[in-house]
Amino acid sequence: MARLIARRSKRFHHQCTNLLTVPGHVPTRPPNTQLTRSRALSTSAFSSAPNHHYRFHVATSWAGKPDNAGDRGMIKVPFPSESVIGRWRDHMLARDISSRNNKMRLAKDAGEDFFFVQEMRNASGVAFGVADGVGGWVESGVDPSLFSQTLMYHAHRYSRAAWAGEPEIDPTMDYEEREQVEGWELTPYSCLDLAYGGVVRERRVQAGSSTACMLSLNASSGLLRAANLGDSGFSIIRSSNVIHKQPSQTHFFNCPKQLTKLPAGSGRKFSRACVDSPSEADTYSTKLRDGDIVVVYTDGFSDNVFSSEMLTICSLVARQGGTEDQQVQNMADRLVEYARLCMMDTRKVSPFEREAAREGMFFRGGKIDDVTLIVALVREIS
Repeated sequence: MARLIARRSKRFHHQCTNLLTVPGHVPTRPPNTQLTRSRALSTSAFSSAPNHHYRFHVATSWAGKPDNAGDRGMIKVPFPSESVIGRWRDHMLARDISSRNNKMRLAKDAGEDFFFVQEMRNASGVAFGVADGVGGWVESGVDPSLFSQTLMYHAHRYSRAAWAGEPEIDPTMDYEEREQVEGWELTPYSCLDLAYGGVVRERRVQAGSSTACMLSLNASSGLLRAANLGDSGFSIIRSSNVIHKQPSQTHFFNCPKQLTKLPAGSGRKFSRACVDSPSEADTYSTKLRDGDIVVVYTDGFSDNVFSSEMLTICSLVARQGGTEDQQVQNMADRLVEYARLCMMDTRKVSPFEREAAREGMFFRGGKIDDVTLIVALVREIS
């Protein structure tokens, strides 16, 4: 949960759970965990598009804060289920959700986080991302989840209509037919800008702010492109090594850069609020290889889990076998479960504790927060 304005981090009071710290141990689910998962989504090339050389298996997993977290029960004014964004939100949260006993159940919500996964035009690639609504707005009577949900909704909407790269044209077409190819190329950077514009225009979002991390994977070239604003992020795993970890963007400790919408006529009331623009997002691109794993996350994960622990869990899940869709879903679920265990433990050193120490602040153990995570496995088609 990010901060809205400058203030020192407070110690979160929470009960410690039994966390096994044996290296390589994949933890069991802690109590009061609202872990939910979506069906793994696999995008593949159409038979009519022989230039698609890559296939991507994508899975999501998320968990709201524990029921005993201090800010549960605070203001919550969700989009009505009959609204456009409300219907889309419910669709995203209701994908094949199951518990450990395989019974179907619905998720309550993803807390102040949200996400999207969208196949792009003509299966040219897949776009996905996460957003973390800034919890500090609760003190001003604002539901932080509205901003993050709206941002992800518009990212999904623009990605659905656009290409992951240049629009693909069949060379056998006549010139006139080529001119009729619809759509445009959309980068994550442009998607972030367009989606933010959608939030600004949305009347139901009177105020709020959010971090955002958006990516696209090109099915023709294997090119990954990303735009990141704030302290959400992503890592790329190749051959059991993290070859890239996206740096966080912060104004100062525990205050990330954030897209913001201020209340109309607020004047000087929010003069200390952090107001950043999509143009300040960091961008990144690289060509992916067969077997690469991309993990996208909100800070509820990165504040509690070290990269080495993420690698261990992904490796153990891969060794257990199963279909590629099952593997990415299990990776996503196990990573979220482990983050939940870590945030409830005051004895285990966390990335957030180390960062606080570097700033001269005392903080022990994990940081309670919502966790949202996307895992993508890359396969090259021979």
